[in-house]
Amino acid sequence: MSGDIPALRRGLRILDLLAQRPGPVPAAAIARELGIPRSSTYQLLNELQQAGYVAYLAAERRYGLGVGAFELGSAYLRHDPLERVAAPLLRTLVDTVGWTGHLGILHGNESLYLIEQRPARPQTLVTDVGVRLPAHLTATGRAMLRHLAPAHVRALFPGPAAFPMRTRRGPRDLRALRRTLRAEAARGWAVEDGYVTAGFATVAEAVFDHGGRPIAALSITLRHYCPDESDESVECGETWPELAAAVRATAAALTASIGGRPPPPIGLVG
Repeated sequence: MSGDIPALRRGLRILDLLAQRPGPVPAAAIARELGIPRSSTYQLLNELQQAGYVAYLAAERRYGLGVGAFELGSAYLRHDPLERVAAPLLRTLVDTVGWTGHLGILHGNESLYLIEQRPARPQTLVTDVGVRLPAHLTATGRAMLRHLAPAHVRALFPGPAAFPMRTRRGPRDLRALRRTLRAEAARGWAVEDGYVTAGFATVAEAVFDHGGRPIAALSITLRHYCPDESDESVECGETWPELAAAVRATAAALTASIGGRPPPPIGLVG
């Protein structure tokens, strides 16, 4: 058992190095910077990859953090500090705008809702604490997805089965999802209009950790019917910039409160 301790420490050092880098790193560079033999480095990376904590990008021959590492970091914040800090901020936002608010995280390729705050006269929604919905359809999910690397998004949505639909609206494949993420990156916030439930729309913005990575998203859901609800495939084109400004300000306040920082400007999702 004691012989496993050095390997564990080396594995943690690898994860720490990858967490500090802005992009994937070659195995040779990892071995060189940490002073670990190449053979041992590859063995450790293989173990971490199988456990989901490291992802291998074959086209680049580099290693980056996997979904497991992302979820582990998110779990720490969401189990206590994130929810405690978010709850009063979200309550103030809901009381100000008069619509239902949520705090959600990514769980694989789904949006998982951790907090729901309702106004004095709440509307009936399918979202609730503990509910999971397809992340490509929710504004909460896409607010986080647009800050992930293209390879990460591709890994989360590998094929048609990853794109279930609830109405006739919303991205149906990876190309459509990337197009939507690019548009939302240019706009500055995510919008979902009838993708989850007809007659409701949502505006959302991401919350970031100390490394500028998206760990959660705040959203407000409001009643909204398109002028012609008979054709669900037609986008309404509403974006609610005033509501988005309030959501983004609250998300920024939550980011600052947990010691996070917004990410540096990046190119639009490819």
